[in-house]
Amino acid sequence: MSANKSNSKFNRSKKSPLPRWTVIIGAVLIQTCLGAVYAWSLFNDPLMDKFGWDKESVVMTFSIVICTFAFSTVIAGRMQDVLGPRIVALLGGLLLGDGLILASRATEIWHLYICYGVIGGIGIGTAYVTPIATCVKWYPDKRGFIAGIAVVGMGLGGIVFKPIIMKLVQAVGVSPTFFYLGVIYAVVIMVGAQFLRLPPKGYQPPGWRRPVMRAAMDFSTAQMLRTKQFYTLWFMYFLGCASGLIVISIAVNIGTEYVGIPAATAAYAVVAIAVANAAGRPFWGMVSDRLGRMNSLVVIYLITSIMMFYLAMGGMGAAMFFVTMTLIGFGYGGFLSIFPSISADYYGTKYIGMNYGLLYAAWGASAFVGPFLRNFVTLQHSFFIAGVLSMLAVIAAYSMKHPIIKENFMPTVAA
Repeated sequence: MSANKSNSKFNRSKKSPLPRWTVIIGAVLIQTCLGAVYAWSLFNDPLMDKFGWDKESVVMTFSIVICTFAFSTVIAGRMQDVLGPRIVALLGGLLLGDGLILASRATEIWHLYICYGVIGGIGIGTAYVTPIATCVKWYPDKRGFIAGIAVVGMGLGGIVFKPIIMKLVQAVGVSPTFFYLGVIYAVVIMVGAQFLRLPPKGYQPPGWRRPVMRAAMDFSTAQMLRTKQFYTLWFMYFLGCASGLIVISIAVNIGTEYVGIPAATAAYAVVAIAVANAAGRPFWGMVSDRLGRMNSLVVIYLITSIMMFYLAMGGMGAAMFFVTMTLIGFGYGGFLSIFPSISADYYGTKYIGMNYGLLYAAWGASAFVGPFLRNFVTLQHSFFIAGVLSMLAVIAAYSMKHPIIKENFMPTVAA
């Protein structure tokens, strides 16, 4: 009798006190605010007009915020593993809000770099990792799809906030716009943080059993760094994102300078890429749940490579330009949904905050590939190089195997 009671108690502990889908609400609210960073170009001209700063100096703010954002996820991931997602998300929202509010008082370009670029970037990176880590813990049965849903807001943020930013800038000016956005981001992220909670220890969705090949092994960060698979994954993530960002970061310029279409027409490429990027995240995540992570990545890398080689050939019209931009954006979204799932599959979810934070640093590093190439080679050669990088990633994906557990390096086993 006592054994039966004990087993019943254990089974009850694996049930969720609230529907698990509620964590998705928090994830989408948080990520949509964070994704507004991709609308930075809307601030370029207003800042140049108000302060007389040159374009290169103003655009540098975006590079700073992206770099700070990417590398701050490592520390934030560790904090999330220790303190839990809600507290870290709240901190991220406050930092992002404070960064923009302080940026509203900026009168020198270096003020903007520190307030928006550094403080705001740390806020984005701090809040970014929490929804992903939380959602994959609640959905071990649909990791790919749910990771895509968790980050879909990041892809849509620029579209959602574009009309808000434009109206605010027109109504009150660029500096007050930073203030109002800081308040909006902080409030919405803090509301979203209330939906983030960890599942009960040993939680499994009703009717689902963990596959034997995917044992619940939790690698600490030190243990993960001792596997060759981590470095291969980092390399693959870097190559995929670098290929995508080479095009995404200058899509309008490609249309005007390389394809020869009017600027007003080429501007629609930004919207096409944003929509495709957002749609690709849940789509490829769902496909990876069925087809397998590496098989799905092989398909995405092949599509990306073909599009890059096609761009390198030149001579395309407006229609094929938009088709190419859309497919590249669609594949790019897949990278950002599949790699969090791979991190959980390979290294468990107990330390996923810091583990995925380190893997995500590959995205931050990849952002510098495009500007670097543009200083030394033509657009055509950049596309060819991106195609070759994607093919290297295909080879790496084919050779990837699950981490091997060695006797002197046994990870902790989740209960």
